[in-house]
Parts: sequence; structure tokens; C-alpha cells
Amino acid sequence: MSEKQRVLIVDDHTILREGLRSLLSSHPDLEVAGEAENGLEAIRSAEKLLPNLILMDLSMPRMGGIEAIREIKKRLPKSKILVMTVNESEEYILAALKAGADGYILKDSNHTELLQAIRNIIAGKRVLSPSVSEKVIEGYLDGKKILQPMSPWDTLTPREREVLKLIGEGHKNKEIADYLFISPNTVEKHRSNLMEKLNLHSSSALTAYAIEKGLIQK
Repeated sequence: MSEKQRVLIVDDHTILREGLRSLLSSHPDLEVAGEAENGLEAIRSAEKLLPNLILMDLSMPRMGGIEAIREIKKRLPKSKILVMTVNESEEYILAALKAGADGYILKDSNHTELLQAIRNIIAGKRVLSPSVSEKVIEGYLDGKKILQPMSPWDTLTPREREVLKLIGEGHKNKEIADYLFISPNTVEKHRSNLMEKLNLHSSSALTAYAIEKGLIQK
């Protein structure tokens, strides 16, 4: 019998992790090596467990999936990472792929699609949901068109959105620096950029904006 492929599940929703554990454990070629509920836990678990594949959500407390992917790939370059998220915006798709994700599927995928994606990525292939592939193609084509004026939200980089999320959750600069593996001075620079780009001038205003954009829950 061939060796089982070990999967690390990363998602902040317990009920979803339990459902995925049940699904994957029912297949003889797969087993769940562990679970994590945020990006920081994902990094630590990946280094400790060395799974064959990491199934990664993007929107999580403390540290989101994109930053976790970037850090895991830096520490464990051969790691296979499949993003599974509700977010199908072109910006997040491209940011995840640029960070090092090997695949990107949506949470409305059925069980067969998920299992096939996991097995294909473990086999060395790259995987995108059909709708995600369309977004990537559209993004490529749109790049050849005249750019439309961007909203302040659209000007934020993935890193700035990570910082905005953590500010909204009430974390101080030192905590944010620890979570994102950057210096407090860099965090302060990101905070200043956020205030300038968004024309907001206090932490409470940034928190309200993060809630409005769905980065955190009330």
C-alpha cells in the first residue's frame, strides 16, 4: 500500500476544518497531519509537521493566508500549498499566486474538485478553479486596456491590507511586527501610508474602515 499523503488544514472556522478532516480522512491515500486556525499557526505547524500539502484559507485573524504562504515558501520552498477561499477577486488570486501558492480554488467547489486539486498539486501540477482561471485571463487582458481610476481601497497593497486588518483587530505596532516578521518602523510606515491613502487619521477610523471592507468581524 502506498504511503498516505499528509495534509495540513488552515482555516479559522472550526466547523469547516472538521468537515474537511472528515472528508479527507475517508480516502485511503490521504490523512490530516494537523490543523491551524491562522497564518502564524500555519507557519509553525508546517515547519513541525512537514505535510505533503497545505490547504490554506486567506482571510484569518492575526495573520492572513497570503503572508503565511509567503513565509512558508521562504522557509520551506518545496511546500505545496492549495488556497481554498471564498475570495475570487483578481487581486487576491494574483497576490496568492505571486506569494507562491500552487493552486487556488473556491469554497463552493464540490468534493470531487477539491480531492482532484489536492492530488494534482501533490503530483506537481498547478490548479486553478475554472472561474479563477477566467479572472486571471481577464486580468491579463485588462492590463492591455486603458486603466480606470482606482478607488483608495484599490491602491492598497496586499501587505497594507494585512497591516490594516491587524490594526482593526486592535494590535499594536510591536505585535504587528512580530506577526508579519517585519520591524516596528516598517509597520509605522505602513500605518502612515494607510492613513494617507485612505485619508483617515486615527486607529479608530482605520478600524471602522477595516470592518466596512470585511477584513474583520464586528
